[in-house]
Amino acid sequence: MRDKITLERINTAHPVIREELQELYIAINNQLPKGVRLRFSHVYRSNEVQDELYALGRTKINPKGKSKKKPFGNIVTNSKGGQSMHNYSLAFDIVILFDTDGNGTFETASWKQDEHFAKVVSFFKKNGYTWGGDWTSFKDNPHFQKDFGYTWRTLIDLEKFTDTNGITYTKIKL
Repeated sequence: MRDKITLERINTAHPVIREELQELYIAINNQLPKGVRLRFSHVYRSNEVQDELYALGRTKINPKGKSKKKPFGNIVTNSKGGQSMHNYSLAFDIVILFDTDGNGTFETASWKQDEHFAKVVSFFKKNGYTWGGDWTSFKDNPHFQKDFGYTWRTLIDLEKFTDTNGITYTKIKL
């Protein structure tokens, strides 16, 4: 049960977690029932894409949550470009896919906090990842990260290198 899209996204993860993420991704999918699959919806995110997400619900209309009280809709993130662990390839967001008709296409995506989502959360937390659903100021249920004690403020100034996939990464001391 491997999702080609997720495996391609994992290839954009920081080299210090890339192999581990591939192994963990395969392991958790083997624990999910037939017809259920985990997908990583985001791993690496450029500063420009992060800024676009930051604008949603603030200066750019997000249809989700749009109302008279919230004419711009729901705010998606509190992190501007350079302020998210996604910008350093140390984070990923998840979605649960369902093959509702049994044909192997996994046509339904869900971010619902069901038993499958809970199993994935527990699995990644047990394997050393921080879950955004545990945050108090801004809950981010699909989000996981492994920051090795760094913050975006400490990562932003560290030396960088470009990997074979063309993404620039921060040199991390473990």
